[in-house]
Amino acid sequence: MQNKEFQKRNRDFVKSMKRDSHLRKLSHEWFDSVFNYEYSYHFTWLGRPVIQFPQDIVAIQEIIWKVKPDLIIETGIAHGGSLILSASILQLIGKGEVVGIDIDIRENNKKSIETHPLFKRITMLEGSSISKKILNRIEKIAKGKSKVLLFLDSKHTEEHVLKELQIFSKFVRKGCYIVVFDTIIEDTKSEKASIDRPWGKGNNPKTAVKKFLEKNKRFKIDKTFENKLLITSCPSGFLKCVRN
Repeated sequence: MQNKEFQKRNRDFVKSMKRDSHLRKLSHEWFDSVFNYEYSYHFTWLGRPVIQFPQDIVAIQEIIWKVKPDLIIETGIAHGGSLILSASILQLIGKGEVVGIDIDIRENNKKSIETHPLFKRITMLEGSSISKKILNRIEKIAKGKSKVLLFLDSKHTEEHVLKELQIFSKFVRKGCYIVVFDTIIEDTKSEKASIDRPWGKGNNPKTAVKKFLEKNKRFKIDKTFENKLLITSCPSGFLKCVRN
């Protein structure tokens, strides 16, 4: 267990970083620059492309280890690396399962995930994350689960993400988290974030979070992670449930 002096020293440094406008500016500039090289695509987790920034991977690990959830719901599967990441931490904890939802699970990715050693903790559902059919399946899986985490990383339009938040937030109880990925679309100067996409500035996960929080007072933005990460695809996207 970390000692109090070590924890305090870390908190003080994080506060100093938060106040360092030059450092924060450099972090934004770095993010904008590497976005043009599809930086997040360069990493794997236990053999599967994870398509996340390494800093966010560390944050996800911290959240899972802290909460020790019974269930993790993820929208957006892609190559499956994020599912494997969640499953690997659950395996270390010794409890829990992860459900991945995607409108199109490509056959080669599906096979690779199904043959992975950690597949025993994974369920994949194909269909729209905002469909009644998928919600019905999730309701059955989540029944009796007291600790649920929600990771949203599918279609990045405001309308879609807002619906995901409205639909799935009911499963998340006090002390647990929703992580909304790619809120950075609102802040980045890189055109790669939205080129040939139905989302962009003014229409993205961050604007969805803002609208969601205007009406849902059960959740608050937890700035702890972005303040210490500096580089994250989820600014204002770490939502902590503060009451049931």
